[in-house]
Amino acid sequence: MTESGIASPPQETTRNTRGTLGRLGAVMAGRARIVFGVWLVLLLALGAAAPSVFNSLAGAGWQADGSASVRVRELAQQHFGGNSSAAVQVVVHSDTQAIDSAAVQSVLGRASAIFAADPRFGEVVAPQPGTSISRDGHTGILIAGANASPDDMVKAVDAHKSALTALSGNGIEVYPTGASALWSDFNKANHEAMLKAEMFSWPVTLAIMVLAFGSLVAAGLPLLLTLAGLVASAGGLVLLNHLTPISVWAMNFAMMFALALGIDYALFIVARFRGALARTSDARAAVAETMSTAGKAVVLSGLTVLVSLSAVLIVPAPAVRTMAVGIMFAVAFVLAATSTLLPAALGALGHKINAGSLPKVGRQHHRSPRFAAWGQRLHDRPWPFAIAALLILIALAIPVAGLKVAMPSIQVVPSDAPVRQGYELVQAQLGKGAPGTLQIIAPAAESAQVSNTASAVEGIAMLTPPETVRDGSGLVMMQALPSVDPSDARMSTILDQLRERLPADTLVGGAPAENLDLQHALNHYFPIIVGIILVLGFALLLIALQAPLVAALGTVVSLLSTAAAFGVAKLIFQDGHGAGLLGFTPQGFLDGWGPVFFFAMIFAIAMDYTVFLLATAKEHYERSGDPSRALIDGLAHSGRVIFAAAAVMVAVFFTFALAQPLPPKEMGVILGVAVLLDAAAVRLVLLPVLLRLTGHRAWWSPRWLRAVLPSISFAHD
Repeated sequence: MTESGIASPPQETTRNTRGTLGRLGAVMAGRARIVFGVWLVLLLALGAAAPSVFNSLAGAGWQADGSASVRVRELAQQHFGGNSSAAVQVVVHSDTQAIDSAAVQSVLGRASAIFAADPRFGEVVAPQPGTSISRDGHTGILIAGANASPDDMVKAVDAHKSALTALSGNGIEVYPTGASALWSDFNKANHEAMLKAEMFSWPVTLAIMVLAFGSLVAAGLPLLLTLAGLVASAGGLVLLNHLTPISVWAMNFAMMFALALGIDYALFIVARFRGALARTSDARAAVAETMSTAGKAVVLSGLTVLVSLSAVLIVPAPAVRTMAVGIMFAVAFVLAATSTLLPAALGALGHKINAGSLPKVGRQHHRSPRFAAWGQRLHDRPWPFAIAALLILIALAIPVAGLKVAMPSIQVVPSDAPVRQGYELVQAQLGKGAPGTLQIIAPAAESAQVSNTASAVEGIAMLTPPETVRDGSGLVMMQALPSVDPSDARMSTILDQLRERLPADTLVGGAPAENLDLQHALNHYFPIIVGIILVLGFALLLIALQAPLVAALGTVVSLLSTAAAFGVAKLIFQDGHGAGLLGFTPQGFLDGWGPVFFFAMIFAIAMDYTVFLLATAKEHYERSGDPSRALIDGLAHSGRVIFAAAAVMVAVFFTFALAQPLPPKEMGVILGVAVLLDAAAVRLVLLPVLLRLTGHRAWWSPRWLRAVLPSISFAHD
């Protein structure tokens, strides 16, 4: 197309298109032993730290930095013996003996001794009548103040919860509970579930890879590459944790994402390499061709993933930020391995890449006749397929309008976890709101006014007398007991009313307030993150493809699969459809960090496939100047890779849907559905149809834009 809209021949393709990546690939292939040696040293160095990753990383960080609730926690630890949201509550109950009995007092004394021996715990407060002892006198709460950061308090609970629960016996039950104990138990359950899912997904992944490649060597290579990326990222996160606390969730997500994306990248590279080997006996030349074409697409895809996840870093929540950092670490290491270690391995293997071919599967060719036929079918009858895909995506996306989000409730913890048993016992004996006490810190001179105002707020069942300090701070603290469960939607109204009616220099915090403040921050930053990701995603596609229309189409259609995935999430996790099949009790909402984080992850994956498809189509358009051939050959050369990569990702993600804790289950279902819809309905149907309908216009670029953008070509001489 010229700027007047007249068709024009493709841009010049006779130039040397080997490029930097092609030359890098040739160097890696020619110096395989050196590359293997460097990676071996790197993996040994980082691998030494990797086994400690789950014990080293931080266990908390779910807070909105700079919020009033975080300030309350800091003041409580500084002036009130650590009686903050991070304090540990030990629930002691007996059906037959009262709290003031000798046997129960002995248990309380031994629990106090455990806390006194660890400097991470602050002041220990025995159960108090009227506040932390039930009306029947058979249940009491011992509070051990927090004298360390929330992350260290979770580790402190990790260290002592076995000793505390071991105090149970002779008709006396002991359960550590509170926010620190909650994260301790949840992180443990989550870690175990993630490992089980990973172990289950590896053989499934290998089976899919063997079917995709028809060769054991070709199928095993991506798995080894991914394993190298996982080991490197695990060790890197442990080292990074010495500089700044990294959430243990970072590694959980990194494991899953590295496996999925690492296989994606390696699959694309290996498939292209096998195609190049069919045209030359020189393995080094085949590697150079592969890296200058497919390698370029992989690098651009990896950059898109990193850019998408970097947008999450603006959320002022340590756990959310470090989850993004963990995935970015893993993607960076996998990308580095794909650009260096994989070309070296391919160069060393050469035609041995096809070793171990299965007789009934056979050797797979780079150009798939089936996907070529599918591309021809889409070309000949675009509208029926486009309408069908759109109807499916729109129908699934409609429920997203009613999606509700909130921070996780106690139901995310297994029912047999000590923290949940203690939580439910406290609710049964002291009231629904007892596990979620709000904390009010005010100037001592205003304590009477604050007490009267807070007591009058609807939803506050009880307010403790002001607790004063002797350190000269002039502050008092009161505990406000709500009448509703901490995860009840009415808690937000109670908190808002307290903050609106109390004097301006009064702060309201506590665990429920921290959750609500974090949810507010996530809701606030969500549209900003979406905008950043869309703009940066479009910019990267524009740079890669040099064509504004196809870059815009590739960006916009990614929103369809994302909306549809969240629509399905609403039906399952909010409304409870299929809850029995998946084995969970619906909370009535989606976990609050889901939209922010899952949007970035889904968009990154969607753009991954977009780059694979459009880069291949662009390569064929540069060669032929025919948009029809670009569509058909683009699908013929990338369709099977996208299909196999999507199958691997769906298998990986859906294994997490079998996890017991709810957040990994949400992650597995949402990401699995998103990949399934994106590959089946968007990348292999809707986007090719849009290429058919736009023709030359899809690849047109104005002269001024070509002059501004860096010159990037996917063709290879």
